[in-house]
Amino acid sequence: MTPSVVDLTQPLGPDTVLWPGSTPFAAAIRSDPRTSGSYARDLHLPEHSGTHLDAPSHFAPGGAHAADIPADRLVAPCAVIDVRAACREDPAFTLERAHVEDAERREGPIERGSAVLLWTGWEDRRGDPVSYLGGPSEAELAFPGFGAGAAEALLERHVVGLGTDTLGIDPGHARDFPVHHLALGAGLWHLEGLVNLGALPPRGAILVVGALKLVEGSGTPARVLALLPD
Repeated sequence: MTPSVVDLTQPLGPDTVLWPGSTPFAAAIRSDPRTSGSYARDLHLPEHSGTHLDAPSHFAPGGAHAADIPADRLVAPCAVIDVRAACREDPAFTLERAHVEDAERREGPIERGSAVLLWTGWEDRRGDPVSYLGGPSEAELAFPGFGAGAAEALLERHVVGLGTDTLGIDPGHARDFPVHHLALGAGLWHLEGLVNLGALPPRGAILVVGALKLVEGSGTPARVLALLPD
């Protein structure tokens, strides 16, 4: 039986909300079917745009680039932690160790080799860039994320990656990016800008990260899919 597939990827184009100061998405038509019989474009976009993967090299000198991440680390069981209720009251919500432990008591242990996805509900704000970001500059960023205590707990559980439906794994106010340093430094990858996390069960889905094999890439846009259990 073919498994049900959930697409966790947002569309990538001129309207995609990017990190403040990023080079805007641009696409130039190089081949027009009306004149040449085919359609092709040249793209200009940041490595970290839309739904994308952060490779360890993004924050860890000497860490693996996008092309160097083994394929078997890009297919993993996933655990979803639902923090939407807390995030509605606090856009600076930070997931800590106690939240991870609470989630395990409710949903079961996080399996070794898992990807842990933080469901904040932030994807619903993508149509309003100011609400999604918290403000137009880096100094004004406000969105939830993983805290260092949670990252340490998940490293102890030997997970392979972290993901979220916001613009960044660290909360917007964390200007020193502690979780980027900690998790990428330990060889994990990150997924940012996910959507449709509400279609996944807390445990049991398999995550498939279709990351470009980008040579020397600090990250890459990715088509991220989840295969649901029967």
